[in-house]
Amino acid sequence: MSTAETDIADALLPGEPADLAPLRIACEQASLAAILGGDDVLAVFGFGERAPASHADPRYLRVNLEPAENAPPFEVWRTQGRVRAQRENGIAWAGDGDYAFGAIEIDEAAHGDIETAAEFAYRRLVEAIASSDTPHALRLWNYLDAINLGEGDAERYRRFCVGRAAGLAAHGFVDAYPAATGIGVRDGRRVLQIYWLAARRAGTALENPRQISAWRYPRQYGAKAPTFARAMRAPTQAAQVYLSGTAAIVGHLSHHHDDLVKQLDETLVNIDSVLAAAKVAPAARLGAGSTLKIYVRRPEDIASAHTHLREKLPGQISLLFLLGDICRSELLIEIDGVQAA
Repeated sequence: MSTAETDIADALLPGEPADLAPLRIACEQASLAAILGGDDVLAVFGFGERAPASHADPRYLRVNLEPAENAPPFEVWRTQGRVRAQRENGIAWAGDGDYAFGAIEIDEAAHGDIETAAEFAYRRLVEAIASSDTPHALRLWNYLDAINLGEGDAERYRRFCVGRAAGLAAHGFVDAYPAATGIGVRDGRRVLQIYWLAARRAGTALENPRQISAWRYPRQYGAKAPTFARAMRAPTQAAQVYLSGTAAIVGHLSHHHDDLVKQLDETLVNIDSVLAAAKVAPAARLGAGSTLKIYVRRPEDIASAHTHLREKLPGQISLLFLLGDICRSELLIEIDGVQAA
């Protein structure tokens, strides 16, 4: 988005509040029908084969990552306003004027490969966000099959990064990006699934002092570096922070190969570092109302990851464990989530 577009979008109407109410994000065990009955529900996510495959309501999306729990909860986003939803031109939309949820699914075969599918998807979603009344992308999630397949620059994640960067650059995103996650599913469908959160007001992109910004990674990580911020502070008065996918990377190097516990500890240090950059007080970090999704590569690591995180984190924090592939093959675990306002 250009500077001129940002200036226009940031201009307040007379009497318009500068700060938004924080989005409420939680894991809920109620039925899907009961959850969708609330007109404050912006989005609902089910996970894995046991979740409903689809729903007529555009606010529902199934993510094809298998959860560790036998009865996994739904992830639910709630707003302060009344939500309206629709499907238009292949995009599912829901919004209340302050926040918007959107989702797009692209069949790779229809576009040739993952690179061209990613470029097409990002051109479409950025156009849709920019032309809406919520023109500021805060957070994106990207799920693609077989993320580590291929060698060197031919790896599917690296080709996805090339396509994503091209789609963003076409609309003026250069060295200024939303927070994001990129995880590999294992469903064999070759369907790129992207969903996002946008807002009426711009958030503040954050970087981690312990890490090189992803979009400045050296050439060894691909022809085009990943284009995302480490986190995004929402445009709320109290500090609500959307954490990007975070792993055991210091500088630009992966650490603690084949050691799950050490990778977890390094990941938690990185999360703490970016929350410090967001000026969240130490006592308030990852407290009540915060939620984390933990992506685990190997099924046999789920129990250890659960035990270790419960020892390290406050008991009231919500944890959702999902089996998925991390963008670097040597990484065993990645965490994203929301620091509650």
